[in-house]
Parts: sequence; structure tokens; C-alpha cells
Amino acid sequence: MMTVKVYEYAKCGTCRNSLKWLKNKGIDVETVPIFEQPPSKEELKQLVSRSGLDLRKWFNTSGEVYKEMGLKDKLAAMSEDEQLELLSGNGRLIKRPVVTDGAKVTVGFKEEQFEQVWGGSAAT
Repeated sequence: MMTVKVYEYAKCGTCRNSLKWLKNKGIDVETVPIFEQPPSKEELKQLVSRSGLDLRKWFNTSGEVYKEMGLKDKLAAMSEDEQLELLSGNGRLIKRPVVTDGAKVTVGFKEEQFEQVWGGSAAT
């Protein structure tokens, strides 16, 4: 059986829905509290690369911290290194959940995307 690591926040409905979906597919889940234990800068760099997403897609743009820091206007001028530093230093800035099996990565929860990435994984 496959095991995935899920960076999540227990009070997040999107996170709860993704965990339920993964468990219903028979996928073993290891949860990591994203606020207390965000991915390190190096791990984040690998996760971003494996996800195929632009680094800015990793930011929780609807979150309070993002808005308080005025990042909407600041991100474009920041280097990738500065953005990685921000994300790894504050798990509240990271869009959640982040799901990885070490090779594949998804960010956020959209059932269609989960089905494409994790749907056939329970049998492997």
C-alpha cells in the first residue's frame, strides 16, 4: 500500500476533504501540521519542482498572513529564494493541503486533479 505525506491544518475543511478522499481510495496517510512544521526551504524547493507549478501558486492568497504582509503587490519583485524563505518560514502562507509520495506532489484539493494524480495509486 502506498503512503503519502500530507501537510495540512486540522481545522481546514479543504484539508479534511482531501484526507477523507485519500483514505477512501485506500491510500495510507501521514499527516504533518503545516503551521507548526512547514516544509524546509530545501524540501519546498523539491516539492515545487515536482509539482510543476509556478512558485507563486504555492501561496495561500486568501489567507490573513498573505493579506497582512501585502504580498499581492510584493511577490513579483521578490526572487525565488526570497519566496521560498517566506514559505518555509511561515506555514500559514502555504496553500494547503500539500500531498506527496516523494515523487508526485499536489497542492490544494480539487477532486479531478486528485483522481488524475492519486486515483490509480492505491493499487501500486
